[in-house]
Amino acid sequence: MARAVAITAITACAGTAQASVVPLRDAVITATYNGSAGAVLGLDHGFAAEAGSNTTALDPTNSGVEFFTADALFGFDFAEDGTLTIYNNAPVAAGSYSFRFDFGGTLALPITSFALLNSSVAAGLPEFSILDGGLALGLDLSAVDWGDDFQTISARIGAAEVPEPGTASVLLAGLVAMALVRRRGRAGGSGAGEAASHAMRA
Repeated sequence: MARAVAITAITACAGTAQASVVPLRDAVITATYNGSAGAVLGLDHGFAAEAGSNTTALDPTNSGVEFFTADALFGFDFAEDGTLTIYNNAPVAAGSYSFRFDFGGTLALPITSFALLNSSVAAGLPEFSILDGGLALGLDLSAVDWGDDFQTISARIGAAEVPEPGTASVLLAGLVAMALVRRRGRAGGSGAGEAASHAMRA
């Protein structure tokens, strides 16, 4: 019976659904471009070139970009589900195009992954990096050959999923049940050996 309990508990744990995290919901993002805060203009400031314009909250309506670069080359649109769309707004000469997007403590969970979804550029790929334990994202577009202006790249930012409440307790119950099964098995085997030994002496 104990063995059945252990198996049932483990099966229930394995089958427990996980809660999907909306990676960027309620995020507040601070951006820099080639290390400069003044080179990025944010939605909350009406894209004005003023102090603090490089920080903006995620637009929950997803009706437009959160950031433009002050040189008008790029726009960045973040969506709640973690989709990042990068717009090339003008011809891009060879050079250094490095960005950092810092989410601070506004994420439900740290960023754990990213994946390129679509690239309409002629050649080259963007380089993504997870920074500060998943609280910031690095993006380098220096190797991208846009081919022409008005191109887009899209990627998906992901956060780890978390177990539903109760999953940990179910797992613990399964482990306890397994330990009991193992202990009883050892006790039963020991008793049988003692009985056989006693019969041989008799």
